[in-house]
Amino acid sequence: MESRQVETNNTQRFTNSTTEQQTRLGLGDMYVLCLLFKCVSLSIDSEFPADERKQKDREEREALVLWKKPVQTLYYFTLELLITLESWISRLWQQRQTVFGLLILLILFILAYRIEGTHQKYVRYMEKKTLWCAYWVGLGILSSVGLGTGLHTFLLYLGPHIASVTLAAYECGSVDFPEPPYPDQIVCPTQEAAGSISLWTIISKVRLEACMWGAGTAIGELPPYFMARAARLSGADPDDEDYQKFEELLDQAESEQDFATRAKLAVQKLIQKVGFFGILACASIPNPLFDLAGITCGHFLVPFWTFFGATLIGKAVIKMHIQKLFVIITFSKHIVEQMVSLIGAVPALGAALQKPFREYLEAQKAKLHHHTGEGIPTEENWLSWLFEKLVVIMVCFFVCSIVNSMAQSFAKRRQQEKLSGGKTE
Repeated sequence: MESRQVETNNTQRFTNSTTEQQTRLGLGDMYVLCLLFKCVSLSIDSEFPADERKQKDREEREALVLWKKPVQTLYYFTLELLITLESWISRLWQQRQTVFGLLILLILFILAYRIEGTHQKYVRYMEKKTLWCAYWVGLGILSSVGLGTGLHTFLLYLGPHIASVTLAAYECGSVDFPEPPYPDQIVCPTQEAAGSISLWTIISKVRLEACMWGAGTAIGELPPYFMARAARLSGADPDDEDYQKFEELLDQAESEQDFATRAKLAVQKLIQKVGFFGILACASIPNPLFDLAGITCGHFLVPFWTFFGATLIGKAVIKMHIQKLFVIITFSKHIVEQMVSLIGAVPALGAALQKPFREYLEAQKAKLHHHTGEGIPTEENWLSWLFEKLVVIMVCFFVCSIVNSMAQSFAKRRQQEKLSGGKTE
């Protein structure tokens, strides 16, 4: 009896231990399976929908504009503006020694500007030239930012300025306009001009402002260059629409390319293979294919001075002389008269269309010949009124685009923070 009871107890213990081991193994297997399922689900969530998530985020950002979500757009714009100001203040604080030195120089310049003396005529001359150059450099930067979506200041400011100088030069027979009021206002000199005006004389008169504007457009190419260069060196995906379009352009099969795509790729290959002279050639010719030059040179790690030097020479020297020559020839006296005559030859509407153009030209000529103390003709022509309103509309559109862009930058910042927070969890 005792031996059977012992065997029974041993059998029961063995059965219980086996059951416990099976239970432990079952729980362990379930835990491992749960871990594997979680890892697989995380990998699926992080890898497969990545492109879809980026596309969805991009669509949400693109919908953040003033005419769709004005309150949210202005709110995000304000927050992004504060973040940008904080970032710049932090950078200035890190370079406080340099900033302190610049402040000392600024104080010395202010003292030289305020103290009376024989040096004042040189100070006034430098002030005038510095402000004039800064004005045109700023307009050039505004024209170049945004890869062609910026404010087209050549058509709105520099082109009309060159045209005004050209018309005045042919009317006055000279470019020695009294200063002041030039350049704010063009008035013919009192003395009679000796001989006819030459094309080179007009080019020389507007050379400074044209070159400064071209230098500004070259400076505007730097942000995409630095962005693409940093992305290539770090290997990170900047999630920039223009940069992603550039990469898609490089990966696109040759059979799927249209003419415009092939032309852009030809420019990029020229820049990549030829280097300085390739960039110089592309920057010197007015063409829309140079819009991606900064991204191209940054992506292919072109040295900074190779890129910027060629772009500066091409845009500020060669290209600007081509554009100046075109505007000056177009608005020369005989061509303008021929254009007005051609407008009058339009059937039925010719006379009605020709009248405002002739009135506008006569009014401009009258303004050129008025002298100090005489009344300036103030009769407004509908052409000048229309051009002024066009300038106002384009400037307002540009300001709205800046607000939208900064608001979308803040939205992108929040999306990236949300994504990084989800990964850490």
